[in-house]
Amino acid sequence: MNPVLLSIILIPILEIYLFIKIGSQIGAFNTILLIFITAFIGVYYAKYEGLNTIRSAFTQIIKNQTPAYEIISGAAIAFAAILLIIPGFATDLLGFLFIFPITRKLIFGNISNKFKKRDTKKNNFIEGEYEDIEDNDDRKI
Repeated sequence: MNPVLLSIILIPILEIYLFIKIGSQIGAFNTILLIFITAFIGVYYAKYEGLNTIRSAFTQIIKNQTPAYEIISGAAIAFAAILLIIPGFATDLLGFLFIFPITRKLIFGNISNKFKKRDTKKNNFIEGEYEDIEDNDDRKI
């Protein structure tokens, strides 16, 4: 079975199960309140981390380096914000894992290192000289 289709089926089942279990322990109102609180805190922290990632990317660009980790990190923060907006405890947990810099570095650090290694190998330059030729010059081909 397709993994995407399987996740579309299993994630809501897991979320409903967690709603029932947590709701029976702390009550329905507190469960709904917890969902809104995690969404609010998550989106606010995603905005904060997103701005930090943009600052870090500009720093890398100023140093004339490829901001590979920052690009991957920015995409992960956007995906985490979406996961935090979706009501549910499992998606919130995954969203918070993607938002915190420590876990994001553990998850996506290897991918960005591959881009940085590839970028350092591309320092082959071809030097040459050129000369502008005017329109009325006889040397034109």
